[in-house]
Amino acid sequence: MRILSRLFSSATKSVLFPGLIFLLFSINVDAQRLMIGAAKRVITPDPLLAVSGGVGTPKSVHEKKGDLFVRAMVLVKGSEKIAIVNIDNLGWPAALGDRSRALIKGIASENILIGATHTHSAPDAYAFPNEQGGHGADLNYLDKCVVQVADAVNEALEKIAPANLKIAVAKAEGKIAYNYYAPKLYDPRCGVIQALDVSGKPIVTLVNYAIHPEVLGSDRGILSGDLVAPLYDRIEQKTGGMALFMNGAQGGMVTADNRLDGGKEARNWEECQRIGNLLGDEALRIIEEAPIQNNPDIYCANKTVTFPIESAMLKYILQNSPLGIGEGDSDSISTTLNLLNIGTAQVLTIPGEALPNIGYYLKRKMPTEHAFLFGLTNDAFGYILTKEDFNSFDTYQYISRTSLGESTGELLISGLLEMVGQNPKPTSR
Repeated sequence: MRILSRLFSSATKSVLFPGLIFLLFSINVDAQRLMIGAAKRVITPDPLLAVSGGVGTPKSVHEKKGDLFVRAMVLVKGSEKIAIVNIDNLGWPAALGDRSRALIKGIASENILIGATHTHSAPDAYAFPNEQGGHGADLNYLDKCVVQVADAVNEALEKIAPANLKIAVAKAEGKIAYNYYAPKLYDPRCGVIQALDVSGKPIVTLVNYAIHPEVLGSDRGILSGDLVAPLYDRIEQKTGGMALFMNGAQGGMVTADNRLDGGKEARNWEECQRIGNLLGDEALRIIEEAPIQNNPDIYCANKTVTFPIESAMLKYILQNSPLGIGEGDSDSISTTLNLLNIGTAQVLTIPGEALPNIGYYLKRKMPTEHAFLFGLTNDAFGYILTKEDFNSFDTYQYISRTSLGESTGELLISGLLEMVGQNPKPTSR
């Protein structure tokens, strides 16, 4: 009996031991492999809600063009886990984002970047207070969106699979954007990060471009993702994978180039389709010949920065919104900045609408040809301009009034460049 037992044990070891080694090897390989997942949720309100293009009473709507979405991309390698999220809205305050972060399991809250497309045709997400102490936001709708953001990230994390990347940055050609204040003062560069599965099929294509999606605007009676909606459709039809848009340094006023002869503008859905399709085609052209980056590294850092609140209007909004956006009677407000390295790309986040000169300067100081800026991410504190530009001439009166203050730009730049200097550089080619 002992002899049979010894023979069985020996046979079992000969079969199981190599299998155990293979299993442990596979687990270790997967732990060092870049894994990416993507997911989205529809957040179109039913029935339709009034839409907001900024401070003031939301405008009623009578139809929709396309749906509103939350879209999430999750990257995992080893112990590093990062989520990049965008929502079809004018902006998404940290007060809402933090509620979603609390519902997301498995990713550190400071590694969850939540941005907004900046469409001017979506429901009010700030609950902008009026002089009577009321507001026009639908808080139940915002509660649902908070859950949908978390659900999209959690699903994307569940769907992660081995992936490689293609990354490219180049000028997007054609009539897409311009600066309303100074037509040529905008950044025409489009950054693209495309995740591919092991067979080479796109999982998700991220497009980073600075533009105001306000072809329709809030006064057309239409709820819509504006030009971003057809951009998503175009990319998804051509690649089979999900599309994700992250805005850039589009402040003052980098807007959609829907100009017509005679000083008029095309403000219709057909123009949204023209611009969205063109930007989608250009993004795919830019990324098409980019070399595949096999199993690249990822990295995420964060920093808290505090801005003084000098604008009386913004101080009133921050302190009186029922969402708890501000910090009581404080004369300052804090937010989170992120630095990401994704293969050869480096990403910096901006909690508002930085003017193009700030965007150009930051990109010039970043140690890579693949520099990305995610505007309106983690917060949306209005326009961000340099102290030299702040309230200096008539053209910038409006954007100065809707900025936290003249020191915001300087504090943002110093905080971001400090992170650039203190953290590892992205992978070189």
